[in-house]
Amino acid sequence: MPTHPQEPDRAASDPAVPASEGAGRPPRGDLPQPGPPRPEAANGEPGPDAARPAPADDEYTTAVRELEDRWRRALADLDNLRKRHARELERERAVERSRTAAAFLPVLDNLELALTHAGADPGAIVEGVRAVRDQAVNVLELLGYPRHAESGVAFDPARHEVVGVVQDPDAAPGTVVEVLRPGYGDGERQLRPASVTVAKRE
Repeated sequence: MPTHPQEPDRAASDPAVPASEGAGRPPRGDLPQPGPPRPEAANGEPGPDAARPAPADDEYTTAVRELEDRWRRALADLDNLRKRHARELERERAVERSRTAAAFLPVLDNLELALTHAGADPGAIVEGVRAVRDQAVNVLELLGYPRHAESGVAFDPARHEVVGVVQDPDAAPGTVVEVLRPGYGDGERQLRPASVTVAKRE
């Protein structure tokens, strides 16, 4: 039986014959390539790398912690400022009380001196008490509380307190006839108004 020689593969030897698509082509760079497999635990669950939070979550948590820390620091600073202000205010009050009490010490000394000489001369005692009174009035005036005990002036509701209305033909209506208790101070620094009687209006 005659044998025929085998013809070579034309697709492999003949350049005119196109090769099958994809055969011998390098992989294209624009196609997604399979990445390495994710690490998984032995039981098939995702590994520790899969549970790691995203960077955005880490930044948000850090910012919240920084704001909380600043808020706590601000509260602590405010509390320290309040305590320091309270201490300074109390110290200023103590200084004012000491200054006022020291201003009245000479008045007490003169009263003690007047009581010591009470049995010597009654007239001298009266003059001594009057001098002590004038000294106390002067102390109050130096502290910013002048004395008001003027009669014959027009009634002023900011400085006078009416305790009686009298008929006085020699006084103009609405004027102060008598001062029963002097007043001290003016305006916002008034200790008390003067208690007076006022002439009746006709």
